[in-house]
Amino acid sequence: MFQDKVLTCKECGCEFEFNASEQEFYAEKGFTNEPGRCPQCRAARKAQNNNSRGGYRQEREMYPVTCSSCGKETTVPFQPRGDKPVYCRDCFQPQPRSNRW
Repeated sequence: MFQDKVLTCKECGCEFEFNASEQEFYAEKGFTNEPGRCPQCRAARKAQNNNSRGGYRQEREMYPVTCSSCGKETTVPFQPRGDKPVYCRDCFQPQPRSNRW
């Protein structure tokens, strides 16, 4: 169904192969356009976009707490208000939904 094609990169002008398996992948994902950039230029553009957005996502601030169930010291990604129980990862999962919030 798909046949290998040679395309020209709009960024650097080099020719690159858009092979049948890549075309099949594009079709499965619903992409209607062929790639306009070669793999090297796509990687460079992706790296540039990551750097312009500050790179990786900022880490969440974590707050130290004592688990209301087992007493273990742990951290949570929110500042506890003190009016509700706070659980460690191990104790949180088995709690019934009505007790979580």
